[in-house]
Amino acid sequence: MARVRVTQEGYERLRATLEQERERLEEATRILRELTGSSDDYDDSGLEEAKREKGRIEERIENLEDQLDRAEIIEAHKMDSVDLGAVVTLQDSASKEAFEIQVVSPVEAGVLEGDIPKVSDESPLGKAVLGRKPGETFKVTINEKSTEYTLMSIS
Repeated sequence: MARVRVTQEGYERLRATLEQERERLEEATRILRELTGSSDDYDDSGLEEAKREKGRIEERIENLEDQLDRAEIIEAHKMDSVDLGAVVTLQDSASKEAFEIQVVSPVEAGVLEGDIPKVSDESPLGKAVLGRKPGETFKVTINEKSTEYTLMSIS
């Protein structure tokens, strides 16, 4: 079973999402019972939709439980090069605009907490920045457009 490396915050977010999904499952089960108890016609579209929704929630719970079972929490440590969990400041070489991102596993990517977007280590930018040290310049190509960045700092 492949491990999934996540930050402590990512792990807590997965746990909170799992609890929310469990609450949704309880509600979906209650609704399904009500529909089953009040319906004389089992071909009722509302009943079928309730069954499908319950199935989707159960699948989501199973997925979250699997991710949590495989989770390996990234320990905070001083990083002299970019690794998972690092918050990095990048500067676009053309515009001189600086911005921060946190490099995370795909399960955490795309989440915006505060002002720091989370970027997957499997994305073009994530792959390009991994292992880099402050002061290094590198290019990222997305959809045939190349952008050059300088790694300003790691925290």
